[in-house]
Amino acid sequence: MRPEILFPLFKPLTALDGVGPRIAKLIEGLAGPHLADLLWHLPSGLVDRRFSPKVAEAPPGAIATLTVTVDHHIPPPRPKLPYKVFCSDDTGTLTLVFFHAHGDYLKRQLPEGTTRLVSGKVEVFGNDIQMPHPDHMVPPEDAHKVRIVEPVYPLTAGLTLKRLRHGIEGAIAMAPDLPEWQDAAFRTREGWPDWRTALGQAHAPEEAQDLEPLTPVRRRLAYDELLANQLALALVRLNMRRLSGRSINGDGSLRNKLIDALPFDLTGAQQRSGQEIAADMASDSRMLRLLQGDVGSGKTVVALAAMLNAVECGSQAALMAPTEILARQHIKTITPLAEALGLPVVLLTGREKGKKRQAILDSLADGSIPLAIGTHALFQDDVAFKDLGMAIIDEQHRFGVHQRLTLAAKGRAVDVLVMTATPIPRTLMLTAYGDMDVSRLDEKPPGRKAVSTRVLPNSRLEEVVAGIRRAMDSGARIYWVCPLVEESETTDAAAAEARHEHLKEVLGDRVGLVHGRMKGTEKDRVMAAFASGELSVLVATTVIEVGVDVPEATVMVIEHAERFGLAQLHQLRGRIGRGERESSCLLLYAPPLSETARKRLEVMRETEDGFRIAEEDLKLRGAGELLGTRQSGLPEFKLADLSVHGDLLAAARDDAQLIIDRDPDLKNERGQNLRTLLYLFERDAAVRFLRSG
Repeated sequence: MRPEILFPLFKPLTALDGVGPRIAKLIEGLAGPHLADLLWHLPSGLVDRRFSPKVAEAPPGAIATLTVTVDHHIPPPRPKLPYKVFCSDDTGTLTLVFFHAHGDYLKRQLPEGTTRLVSGKVEVFGNDIQMPHPDHMVPPEDAHKVRIVEPVYPLTAGLTLKRLRHGIEGAIAMAPDLPEWQDAAFRTREGWPDWRTALGQAHAPEEAQDLEPLTPVRRRLAYDELLANQLALALVRLNMRRLSGRSINGDGSLRNKLIDALPFDLTGAQQRSGQEIAADMASDSRMLRLLQGDVGSGKTVVALAAMLNAVECGSQAALMAPTEILARQHIKTITPLAEALGLPVVLLTGREKGKKRQAILDSLADGSIPLAIGTHALFQDDVAFKDLGMAIIDEQHRFGVHQRLTLAAKGRAVDVLVMTATPIPRTLMLTAYGDMDVSRLDEKPPGRKAVSTRVLPNSRLEEVVAGIRRAMDSGARIYWVCPLVEESETTDAAAAEARHEHLKEVLGDRVGLVHGRMKGTEKDRVMAAFASGELSVLVATTVIEVGVDVPEATVMVIEHAERFGLAQLHQLRGRIGRGERESSCLLLYAPPLSETARKRLEVMRETEDGFRIAEEDLKLRGAGELLGTRQSGLPEFKLADLSVHGDLLAAARDDAQLIIDRDPDLKNERGQNLRTLLYLFERDAAVRFLRSG
């Protein structure tokens, strides 16, 4: 149960004075549904109203607070013209300008002959000094309400700054004093205020530097959020360890045969990762391990060895991929190896229907098929395994945590291995996968050639096409990637369908097209024609980003490369350089480039190291969109910015580990306060894992 002290913060937004259902809906879209969400919506700028010059000295474009006498009102002669109020001081005249004004209201606010403080943006129109729609108009005795610094917040259409600020002030007023959950010595060393003070100061910046993420106040709030995240993950992990597992420790017979059958030697990283996975499976605790490998580092072989370990013990193993293309790629790689060992493998995707599907379900239920590969179809309700011992989930960031748990629930004490070919910076690793152990494949398999990368403006397109023709004549296979499927009104992207038509005209019939809106069977047919060499050029959208393996492909052209994220560019480039021949990647861009896009393309030209690319991507884009999808399984932080708060994340992880070691059920005084922290940041699920929680 959420502690009573937090009840006020989890009231709906309509509990705020002056916030009705319409405004509440706008605020919810911007910040979230509860008062607590408004606390985390921090200012992004400020308006300083302390500047109080004379009228004649007020510079155009400045925000100023002026003391003036109201001389006379001039209502508009026609409805669409502005209402004007002429004011003055001893240096000159100021015209206040109002559109769609209510004259009665303005006469009450600005009676002729009185002195008023007006605050707003100064503009010059002809010879007139003007202030359109002042933000404040008050008598001198209310000056203390005006000459202040006002926070400016990110807004949404239909919501005014005044209305939002009023709501945030109301939420702060309702925020209780909460018991301190931070370690006292750490907090003193960092010079941080208590939570309530930090919150108030974060929403009351005095200077521009108060908005920086590295101020003590903002660091304190960021650390609270990161500690809630790390503690929640540590509790999930502790719970996994407490659940009874089973030891899966095969005799190595199938794995040794697999290694003998491979046409290459395993890299040191593959051997090390294989040993780490085998040790986890042999222990009595459940395995939850992440296998992180750059494009083409040989994850599939390591995964297959882990699956064979389960089969050696009489269990079944399943591998789940996020897309059908990727699932079919895995089956293509694994089937010949499994057949050499005398093991049947089955593929289950949404495409298998009727009797064929039923036959697959029967063979999984009776255990006659030990290895299953598939998409989401694997964890549908009617899929049952005789004895699932090992579940592998590929490209984890495309699935949520609940999906990995659903597949694991298909068996008894299932060991789970999660794989990703998207290199993830260490800071993000901790926030998204802090509940897992990690193995890293950081070596390329022998024989993989470096890819030469060039960056060119799209004005050189015809040169590129001529180069493609020469490459085709020498027997090369070429990918040509476009960012969109068809021309849309909002963008001038060279779309896949238009580019396909163009290249077909110039290069002939050996140009194919594949994109996300095509039927699965049609996609497969085109891909097969490209793999066999019947097609030399494949024009594609990013559906080829993961899991397409054509070793003969040696050229990758990416149009409008400035529109892709670094991780995505790296994934796409990883489709080439898989064979013996030299490979090249051409990144075409439309000038002028933004600073971020320029840096991105520079990084691509400089390195092929996916882990370095991921770190750079985090710096350039921030964590929220790093993996290109909001549903990435990554937590979204409102107060912490991982590109600048990496040190706090590491500290939060150490702190969470220490807390779990000393007080795993959060029973002592700090433990009870930490429960409040978990509820404050809506990590309720983690609290349920506490034995007495």
